[in-house]
Amino acid sequence: MGSSLHLTRRLTRRFFAVAAILALSAAGNTQQPQSAAPAVAPAMAAPQAGYTFASPQTLTFTVDWRVFTAGQAVFRLENVNGQMKVTATADTLGAVNMLYPVSDKYQSSFDAHTGCSASFSKQIQEGRRKVNTDLTFNSAAGKQMLFERNLIKGNTKQQEAPIPACVTDSLSAIFYAASQPIVVGQNITLLLADSMRVVPITMKAEAKEEIKTPAGTFQTIRVQPTADAGIVKNRGNIWIWYTDDARHLPVQIRAHLPLVFGTITFHLQSVETK
Repeated sequence: MGSSLHLTRRLTRRFFAVAAILALSAAGNTQQPQSAAPAVAPAMAAPQAGYTFASPQTLTFTVDWRVFTAGQAVFRLENVNGQMKVTATADTLGAVNMLYPVSDKYQSSFDAHTGCSASFSKQIQEGRRKVNTDLTFNSAAGKQMLFERNLIKGNTKQQEAPIPACVTDSLSAIFYAASQPIVVGQNITLLLADSMRVVPITMKAEAKEEIKTPAGTFQTIRVQPTADAGIVKNRGNIWIWYTDDARHLPVQIRAHLPLVFGTITFHLQSVETK
């Protein structure tokens, strides 16, 4: 029972970050030494001409772990004066919630015209752990600033680290990728700022697939994010299925982490535009 509970705790601490695109990098890395921005960072392309971020839009996903429905994740995207605001919540359900309750809230903002992130914050409530984290990206100054508060222990932490002119965060990234051309055999490049690091990510458009979800059946393109180095390397695999149309709606996300807890899958349950 002890090992099972420990495994469930590790799952619930990470399951939402997968939906934020790279759980492989997002959890448990804030204590690692900060590193400089890449000396020669690949530039992030602006959203393709004619692409419009759907606003308002709410995407609700069910989260399955092995044979269990482990939780629910909800994303809301809104355009506020040209600034895209993303709000996301994650809650455990059923047996997982009884073993280790999680109720997390994430927020981010990015420029609708450039795709560059402006801020990222998370309010984590996992078991007895309660931590609020705020990241601000100052492109003009070339730095990211972190402020973190532990609500249980009462202590705070502040850090700064360099960034290139344009980065994305682990919540905005899934929507930034949707704004790019997604063509089988081609790649999307982004710079992920997370845990005081900047990691170049290559998103490979692998194949076209038909995907069935509670929200319906979709013709999609399967995309796999990878990193050649850094904190996401050799930790597992993640895939995102975007609709093969102008919307590039993310309808399914799957992470396979064999050395940790197996496979987690996010299935689109509903889409609302109000």
